[in-house]
Amino acid sequence: MRWAATAAAALILSSCSTTREVEAPAAPVATTAAMLGFVRAPVVTVLQSEAEPALAAFSKSCEKLILREDASGLTTGQDWIPLCAMAASLDPSMAANFFASQFTYVRVGDGTAFATGYFEPEIEGCREPRPGCDIPIYAVPDDLTRGTFSDGSGEGRGRTNEAGEFVLFHDRAAIEAGALAGRGLEIAYAKDAADLFFLHIQGSGRVRMDDESVLRIGYASQNGREYIAIGRLLRERGIMAREEISMQSIKQWIRDNPEAGAALMRENKSYIFFRVLEGEGPLGAMEVAVTPGVTVAADPKFVPLGAPVFLDLDDDRADGFWIAQDTGGAIKGANRFDTFWGAGAEAAEIAGSFAQNGTALVLIPKSAYARAQAQR
Repeated sequence: MRWAATAAAALILSSCSTTREVEAPAAPVATTAAMLGFVRAPVVTVLQSEAEPALAAFSKSCEKLILREDASGLTTGQDWIPLCAMAASLDPSMAANFFASQFTYVRVGDGTAFATGYFEPEIEGCREPRPGCDIPIYAVPDDLTRGTFSDGSGEGRGRTNEAGEFVLFHDRAAIEAGALAGRGLEIAYAKDAADLFFLHIQGSGRVRMDDESVLRIGYASQNGREYIAIGRLLRERGIMAREEISMQSIKQWIRDNPEAGAALMRENKSYIFFRVLEGEGPLGAMEVAVTPGVTVAADPKFVPLGAPVFLDLDDDRADGFWIAQDTGGAIKGANRFDTFWGAGAEAAEIAGSFAQNGTALVLIPKSAYARAQAQR
């Protein structure tokens, strides 16, 4: 770390993504960064080796950044236009100076950060079902829509049943039992249920076929049902100790206990639907390809999507500049982040146990900071 962190210890249950399976400090009562409050922070030491990849990722986000409505209340699209224009024509050797001189560094709330990790998993699969490779990977069903539930419980994702009532969509158990079978929604098939379960948690990944071809898939939608952290269930039931729980250990337990493992996964009613991805990498919430070691998921109510973020964590591997290009179902609250580590065994190993405390600074345009100060 480059300065001392003041974050309280947090309990990790499993470090994954999209619906990252962790318990973290609760989100503040305030609903945006502007409401929560922010203060100017000193500019940190900017290393060229960190700044160059961050500049490339920032530039890649600019097309979306200048058009997005910033839910945090910190910036507007107009604030980003001159910075994006500068980044587009800037020599990479000037990246460190760009981040040091062109932004105001702010601490949202107290700046106390908690960060987990995610990665792009690769699982084994096949394009057509066969024995040993017959677990469907589904595209979005056409009857999954948003609406007002007929029982008066509110609004959300659901479906219209045979009686014409708008009800909750099928949960994981019903889908695994065949609720969507025969509808032509299968993108591909997986060999291993635990691998597919954690690909659901990550939200995107690769399916490697027997012929060594690779199909890249990404998050398209979710069934609207509640997410249950199965790592927490294992801890609460005394099956695993807190310090034993990781993505790898949970997978192994599921495989060692097939019936109980299948039942455990079904307790997580959330189910993810995918789409086929083309291009250089998995897409984040900005519809921009995410970059290993540079992309971070954040809560857009507290961090403008596309903004640079400086993290100083207990684990020095994550110290430096990140670009907020993604979100996650469990990434809620100010200073809650999820760091992206790429694909492969090393990325999986890092992300599978990554849970770090530290400090976070958000970099915003100087015009945005000046406007906020004038309004106080």
